Amino acid sequence: MSLTATHKEVTFGVGDKVKVTQKIKEGEKVRSQIFEGLVLGIKGREENKSFTVRRIGAQQIGIERIFPLFSPTVEKIEVTRNGTAGVSRAKLYYTREKAKREIDIIYSRANRRRAKSNTTDKKLKTRKKTSK
Repeated sequence: MSLTATHKEVTFGVGDKVKVTQKIKEGEKVRSQIFEGLVLGIKGREENKSFTVRRIGAQQIGIERIFPLFSPTVEKIEVTRNGTAGVSRAKLYYTREKAKREIDIIYSRANRRRAKSNTTDKKLKTRKKTSK
């Protein structure tokens, strides 16, 4: 039960909003398809890692896809919004029953924690400078 994963030097975690670009082969044609959503969980270890992404489709229907992390069909993963700092669990299955407004609490919690850590870092730096 991992909170973060790395794909081609891009680190993402549970609670992040990501864009997954996947290569799809239809006959002789190859096209790219983008799936954007919230990372619900990461499972497995080493080369067997996979992650679940959920988005809200047409008519407010939830769509979930499981992507193998080291699959050759996954071209790139792009983090659009960080939420890992606001997550207190490894799997976010409870967000399936939540409204979008309630899910945004995760991102606001992450922003608060990030801002709090930045202010404590600044205080530590000023203390080190004054003690010299």
